[in-house]
Amino acid sequence: QRQLVESGGGLVQAGGSLRLSCAASGRIFNSYLMAWFRQAPGKEREFVAYITGTVSGTDYADSVKGRFTISRDNAKNTVYLQMDSLKPEDTAVYYCAADFRELGYRNAALYDYWGQGTQVTVSS
Repeated sequence: QRQLVESGGGLVQAGGSLRLSCAASGRIFNSYLMAWFRQAPGKEREFVAYITGTVSGTDYADSVKGRFTISRDNAKNTVYLQMDSLKPEDTAVYYCAADFRELGYRNAALYDYWGQGTQVTVSS
């Protein structure tokens, strides 16, 4: 049973930084496409960033490009999301997701495993 556990969320002032972590179980983690999505109250879940399992290619939503950085440490089975220059509109529950077929990319419906989410709140 694959499991994803997020951590690192919290309350931060606008302009501040947070680093989210997603620890994954499983021996073939390094071949999985990994992504972060977020969901704000009253809104649909939206794509934030992904990193591929093979060459660690990355992609970002336009709203976070240049401010957020996704990375992975395969030795630790962990994916990170470094969030800088945070804005109040970044407030949401952030979810980690894994896709062993590498089909999902920006499409949340194609991801196989999800974490429980971690709350990020940015005050103005």
